[in-house]
Amino acid sequence: MTLKDRKLAHRIYLYLGALFITSLVVSNLIFQKFFYWNPFGDFTVFGVSLFEVSVGILPYPITFLITDLISEIYGRKMANQIVTAGIFASFFSMGIILVAEVAPAIPSSPINDATFTQVFALSPIAVLASMIAYLLAQYVDVAIYHFWKKLTKGKYLWLRNNFSTFLSQFLDTFTVVALLCVFKVLPWELFFGLVVSGFIFKIFIAFIDTPFLYFFVYIMRKRFNLKPNEELDLDIMDLEKQNRTV
Repeated sequence: MTLKDRKLAHRIYLYLGALFITSLVVSNLIFQKFFYWNPFGDFTVFGVSLFEVSVGILPYPITFLITDLISEIYGRKMANQIVTAGIFASFFSMGIILVAEVAPAIPSSPINDATFTQVFALSPIAVLASMIAYLLAQYVDVAIYHFWKKLTKGKYLWLRNNFSTFLSQFLDTFTVVALLCVFKVLPWELFFGLVVSGFIFKIFIAFIDTPFLYFFVYIMRKRFNLKPNEELDLDIMDLEKQNRTV
């Protein structure tokens, strides 16, 4: 790979990481608002309306699409680095919000303390549950993706994309709802309904993102002349050596 191509590949990786972290942080900031979508009519599951979910679920599937794309093009190590960076960014953003909540609003402030607290003062238990579920789901997603990639020798992209996402999304939904019920943020009678409704919605989104993954993988492989099972190597030390020789 030429130095120009390596720099471009590194820049794309940084942009993908920025999109990943933004989607993750935003999903944690907006999760307190809920909405409903009834494409199948007024259908309930264990007492919960199907697709009655938090708006925080909207940007969250984007994170799995990005980790699958990074896994496919850049490899497992680079995908896990993005996941770890996302955890750091999430906790850092929560810390900023907690500091902002402590700072008293002036009388002329457009947003007073009560309104700010109601919108942004996220429950520590809810944030902890979300982060634990995220950590488990994302690392499992990357691990399963590469298991299927190795098993199929780089073939059947749709298989590893969907199988990794299905299991990781179930673990994410199950874990976060279970923790919220354990700490009595949510009542246990809603547990099964929220798990099923949230999981089905995420599966629906996962099917939709598969064509996008195919498209972006095709573009990347064509641009960098990659074989079906070949990955880009973004070794930083190697890049620095090339820079010094130019």
